[in-house]
Amino acid sequence: MKYIVVLGDGMADEPIISLDNKTPLMAAATPQMDLLARKSELGIAYTIPEGMKPGSDTANLAVLGYNPRIYYSGRSPLEALSIGVDMKSTDIALRCNIVTLTEEDKPYEEQTILDHSSGEIVTEDAAVLIEAIKKELENDIYKFYVGTSYRHLTIWDKGEVLELAQPHDILGKVISEYLPQDAALRDMMKKSYDILKNHPLNEKRQANGLNKANSLWFWGAGTRPVLTSFEEKNHLKGAMISAVDLLKGIAVGAGMKVIEVPGANGTLHTNYEGKAKAAVKVLVEEDYDFVYIHVEAPDEMGHQGNIKNKIQSIEYLDQRVIKVVVEEMEKTGVDYRMLIMPDHPTPIRCRTHTSDPVPYLLYDSTAEQNHDWHYNEAEAKLTGIVVEEGYKVIDRLFER
Repeated sequence: MKYIVVLGDGMADEPIISLDNKTPLMAAATPQMDLLARKSELGIAYTIPEGMKPGSDTANLAVLGYNPRIYYSGRSPLEALSIGVDMKSTDIALRCNIVTLTEEDKPYEEQTILDHSSGEIVTEDAAVLIEAIKKELENDIYKFYVGTSYRHLTIWDKGEVLELAQPHDILGKVISEYLPQDAALRDMMKKSYDILKNHPLNEKRQANGLNKANSLWFWGAGTRPVLTSFEEKNHLKGAMISAVDLLKGIAVGAGMKVIEVPGANGTLHTNYEGKAKAAVKVLVEEDYDFVYIHVEAPDEMGHQGNIKNKIQSIEYLDQRVIKVVVEEMEKTGVDYRMLIMPDHPTPIRCRTHTSDPVPYLLYDSTAEQNHDWHYNEAEAKLTGIVVEEGYKVIDRLFER
């Protein structure tokens, strides 16, 4: 038996009036997931422990079977693992977004945050800007590392774990009350604005109708993580397929194989088919037992508040990932179980994560069940199956 998780990041949502009170998942055309649902277990799972902030860090740890209350030490340290930064026990890792702020004739503190992703800036452009930051701001205390797209890393020697605002939570707001209390971090953000707003690359972006990437934003502070080996924990060899450093970092920490797929970039236009085929290859040709396919696009579309593209991302997940996985696995004749779910909701209404439970679909290629239901939030809830501790949902996949 092979085991597959297909994770649509932020895919769950709330009913939207303009969609006749349907969620994007309900409104999307998902014939493959609905076909699987007829032979699957449907239910809901609480992936965010009570009192913890809803995020892809805690939620994906939970889906992978790691209790976030035990294993979570911050988001950025997991990304540091992916980038290959060997943190000291005294280091603090910080997520270092490159964001878009307004450029009004006002002090830095009175600017408004427009875009947490700088128009989903490509890594090649972001690397140029991070290099400009390093030349001006890097020292023995603060080191900067290039990540992926708008997501980068700062290591703070002998730093502190501080409460820092998540940029995707404050879109459209004046930044003054959300800036770090720490004077050094706040000063670096302010200086980064002066460095970046007139950078030639940003002038070119503006001329091409793209959002400027004109300020750093620090958040997600944490200490060096310690994860139990996935193989030791589950007695299964596991692999991770994702475009984002967070998921790759979790995989590195858990001793899983990280598979790089060309063209996988965490956007709406990622290489969906490439991810699906890479998953089947690692299971069948390389004899791995478990693969986790992470797709970031629904989350990004939720943050953007883009209903049409969120629906599109879900349809792509259905037809260009799940359908391909099913067809390729059926060709091999290998038995498999597949868990399809979001990590958390990213509702269009608020454009950020919430702690509400998420729907899951658990399919077994050997099962003979025959139900009359579809995969979505409402019908998953109607089944009455509830996994209160989200980190235990993987036990249902493994039939434990």
